[in-house]
Amino acid sequence: MGAARDPFDFPRHWEADVVLSDGGTVHLRPITPDDGEKLREFHGRLSERTRYFRYFGPYPRIPQRDLERFSTVDHHDRVALIALLGDDIVAVGRFDRLHSGESAEVAFVVEDGHQGRGLGSILLEHLAAAAREVGLARFEAEVLAENGQMVRVFRDAGYQVSRAFEEGVLHLEFAIDPTDESVAVARAREQAAEARSVHNLLHPRSVAVIGASTDPTKIGHAVLKNLLEADFNGPVYPVNAEHRAVRGVRAYPTVLDIPDDVDLAVVAVPAASVDEVMDACLAKGVKALVVVSSGYGETGPDGLSAERRLAAEARAHGMRVVGPNALGVVNLDPKVRLNASLAPKLPARGRAGFFCQSGALGTAILANAAGWGLGLSTFVSAGNRADVSGNDLLQYWETDPATDVVLLYLESFGNPRKFARLARRLGRTKPIVAVKSGRHAVVPGLAATGAKVDEASVQALFEQAGVIRVDSLAQMFDTALLLAHQPLPKGKRVAVVGNSTAIGLLAADTLLAQDLDLAGDPVDVGAQATPEEFAKAVQEALNRPDTDALVVVFVPPIAVPGTAYARALKEAVHGAKPIVSTFLAVEGIPDELRVPGKGSVPSYASPERAVLALARVIRYARWRAAPQGHFTRPDGIDAVRARSIVDNAETESLLDDDKAVELLNCYGIDVVPFRIANSAEEAAEAADELGYPVAMKATSERLRHRTDLVGVRLDIAQQESVKAAYHDLAELSGKPGVYVQRMAPKGVSCVLGLQDDPSFGTLVWFGLSGLVSDLLGDRAYRAVPLTDTDAAELVAAPKAAPLLTGYRGDEPADLKALQDLVLRLAALAEDLPEVRSLKLEPVLASAAGAFVSSARIVIGPPPSLHDVGPRRLR
Repeated sequence: MGAARDPFDFPRHWEADVVLSDGGTVHLRPITPDDGEKLREFHGRLSERTRYFRYFGPYPRIPQRDLERFSTVDHHDRVALIALLGDDIVAVGRFDRLHSGESAEVAFVVEDGHQGRGLGSILLEHLAAAAREVGLARFEAEVLAENGQMVRVFRDAGYQVSRAFEEGVLHLEFAIDPTDESVAVARAREQAAEARSVHNLLHPRSVAVIGASTDPTKIGHAVLKNLLEADFNGPVYPVNAEHRAVRGVRAYPTVLDIPDDVDLAVVAVPAASVDEVMDACLAKGVKALVVVSSGYGETGPDGLSAERRLAAEARAHGMRVVGPNALGVVNLDPKVRLNASLAPKLPARGRAGFFCQSGALGTAILANAAGWGLGLSTFVSAGNRADVSGNDLLQYWETDPATDVVLLYLESFGNPRKFARLARRLGRTKPIVAVKSGRHAVVPGLAATGAKVDEASVQALFEQAGVIRVDSLAQMFDTALLLAHQPLPKGKRVAVVGNSTAIGLLAADTLLAQDLDLAGDPVDVGAQATPEEFAKAVQEALNRPDTDALVVVFVPPIAVPGTAYARALKEAVHGAKPIVSTFLAVEGIPDELRVPGKGSVPSYASPERAVLALARVIRYARWRAAPQGHFTRPDGIDAVRARSIVDNAETESLLDDDKAVELLNCYGIDVVPFRIANSAEEAAEAADELGYPVAMKATSERLRHRTDLVGVRLDIAQQESVKAAYHDLAELSGKPGVYVQRMAPKGVSCVLGLQDDPSFGTLVWFGLSGLVSDLLGDRAYRAVPLTDTDAAELVAAPKAAPLLTGYRGDEPADLKALQDLVLRLAALAEDLPEVRSLKLEPVLASAAGAFVSSARIVIGPPPSLHDVGPRRLR
């Protein structure tokens, strides 16, 4: 505290791009002495009223002495953050430590033209995060009583604010540790801001095509053609320096020559020319860019650097960017009619939103959706995702009234933890279906690191977030058709009705293989049944109280046209329970089975595909109906002491036994008492002290955790036996030293741990010990943070978990104790990202509780922070 610090040397993670409430962006960073002139200009643009509210009196000019003091801070006791739009400061927030203690005075001021955009609340979030890092616990503020806007910023932040009033000035005080309310407030504002930024992108009032070409082989020609043919509801401005018109529309030499405002610019010029185009768009005040040009991150390090500069420049000037190397964006709302993409063929308007990383695949997706009869609300193909990502679209679709189903084709995640949080929240109201490539191939972005993504952990994350994961685009369309047109099932009892015994049995077999229940025997109306008889059987099956869903399998007879049966089926459907069909071997929505709004019956080429689609939807409906659980932090945690232990540990190191036990103790996790003995006599003394019976273990981990227990001696009850065991184990290890440990109550041997996944951050994992479990990879995973429901599901997830619940008459283990242990590990992982791996083995689970016998903890540099701290892009 108080030590001189370089005013140019600030923590780099305090720098961030943030989205404002109107969807625009600004760049946030700590102030430096070089910002003095910018600060003077900012002050000069403030109104007298704003200056009065900030400084409690007239302050028309900043004296040089004050300017130097305001722009020179130590980033510890005195911190100031500036919000930049382009090269201009538009807001400043600062805090000054009071009396070298844990409190600081906080203040901020926003330029008049940018007030009401949420800058005050964002500055407060980022200042509070910085203050916590430098050891502060409270903020104090002096606010003029008539400055209602500033009072609301503090009042609405979710902190418990105390106030005192004296001579027209409010004195406010509040603790800055995050509360449930402050986090909820920040998340709600984040969702609204990011959704608004995507709304601006998909609802432009005008579009410019930069690089619009008269050559039909060029992408600039294709984009303009698609915009015009979609009949965009607004002006379209071709930008072409060589022609006065393109496709009969007046062209302009540059975007700056366009006389009116431009909301969206589609950039279709070579990568080498994009910098010049960017400068013009920034000067024009364009709100969003879609860069279809390639030649960026996909080409190598130089291209990646150019891509990052592109995104940084755009964000700093208030713009969002789709791309580069993007297919484009589509909005099928009849009030918008936007096709700012390279895709010539679009599906009809529907209720599904689609995000796709691959441009080439996106074209095929749009064409297939049209052929299958799957309508879309909006479509975004983001290419290299320099800025706009799938997370932004999840934020938008959450509150988009035109979207009921979300479809994702993902190659990688920009911010996996944020994806999990957003998907989990969105999935409670709108289903998400995802194809995630890289299931078996190495993801290119991870290849250089040598890191391997555990496929089981990927699958667990999707299940935890309620995402319906599919293996192919065909499966995605199968599932999406059902979700878009049929209601969710209330259970897993499925009836089968058809006119072919063989096909009905195929459907029944697939149902049972998917762990679904048959609602009675399959009904076969016979090959000679009339359309009316067929429809009656369908109605009877739907009306049965033990039917949650229906599979209809139909082979058209020779004598009667299939359309008559289709019409009969359509009339029999009442819309309360979901129906899938194998009808005339038609895929998609046959015209005969289409009804306005929800209720069309999707048809699949085989009964297996129909049932698999239904099974995915039933599993999703079960997840959605299950209790959400609560994010629970167990009692008895000493996070301050734990932080001190980690901070004092060597990086890239394995904690010694004493430190590992101490760290676990900070989280209420007790290790069964043990001693390390370096002679037979010490071993005997340790056993006497701990109390008999004892266990003895070799210090070599290679021996200690073998499944044949070659390095372990159990239930030793006499001193002489202790000495004999010591000699055996020391000889086996080839070195002196053994563990002597009090025997824990006998129970099922389990293993529990933390691992750092390169895709998803920290995962908690659980399994039962043993050779078979290890060989089969019988482990379950959950990503932190965990709810109490997550903890219960994790313990029950391994295939061997029935051994914990009284298998074959054994006494059941205390599952609550195991779940509590899981939640304590999750809290440790949240608080201490430096814990890169942790393993508790064995954990003996019995009716008496869960007893940890040993622990292995590795400390290392923390990974990049995932979805923690104040709001920011990425």
